[in-house]
Amino acid sequence: MTSALGPLADAGRLLLAATPLGQPGDASARLIEALGTADVIAAEDTRRVRALAASLDVRPVGRVVSFFDQNEASRVAGLVESIAAGETVLVVSDAGMPLISDPGYRLVAACAEAGLPVSCLPGPSAVTTALAVSGLASDRFCFEGFAPRKGRAAWLAGFATERRTSVFFESPRRLAETLAEAVTALGPDRRAVVCRELTKTHEEIRRGTLAELAEWAADGVLGEITVVLAGATPVADIDSLVALVQELVDDGARVKDACAQVIAENPGSPSRRELYDAVLKSRET
Repeated sequence: MTSALGPLADAGRLLLAATPLGQPGDASARLIEALGTADVIAAEDTRRVRALAASLDVRPVGRVVSFFDQNEASRVAGLVESIAAGETVLVVSDAGMPLISDPGYRLVAACAEAGLPVSCLPGPSAVTTALAVSGLASDRFCFEGFAPRKGRAAWLAGFATERRTSVFFESPRRLAETLAEAVTALGPDRRAVVCRELTKTHEEIRRGTLAELAEWAADGVLGEITVVLAGATPVADIDSLVALVQELVDDGARVKDACAQVIAENPGSPSRRELYDAVLKSRET
């Protein structure tokens, strides 16, 4: 049997499927087929998946079971048994890709351990959507899940030297406090972007410094929140730069030319004048 899902759509397997962040029209053809054919739909919120299916004009034929943080561990064994017995189990979260700060990891790990097939129907993700629209560097990034409720100051301090762009989720109720603490931990001028209600009717992309965003959020913010934080600007050690300049000078370069080359090759370097003066000062000692 073949279908859009693949040549083994009738074999027992686990399907992970990304669901729309807000617009049902973002659902893929493969997700629509899976909703209508899966033997079991394991959903973070059964009411939401039924509403999504209805909006897509799909009537699930399989049983729909809840699958969320508090019951994931107890559900895994039964779902693995269903897959081993030849059933297709479809896992969906409320929105976006399962496992990304949502349930599913334990089930995938159990299926992998049991040698059962696991497939993914790709689609929307708040993480990559926010990164794409942020305007911040996207060549290297990290995802930090939800900002912690406790120990947030220490958690934020970890971004002080993180050079990659960072993405994390936050509750709208705690956003103002988190941004205010970020100003203290990372400085007021660090760039960031707050994405609110991505892809939905009231989508808002707010860009600025941490200080500007903290002031904006102080009066309260509503909706689903994804924060994109610019990477830290590296600060080069002046003594190391002076040593690099001296190596170039020893090889025959002029001091000014050597300073220009070292600055170009080392992000976070001081100005050419500052480095030049530091080189001259080093020769006085």
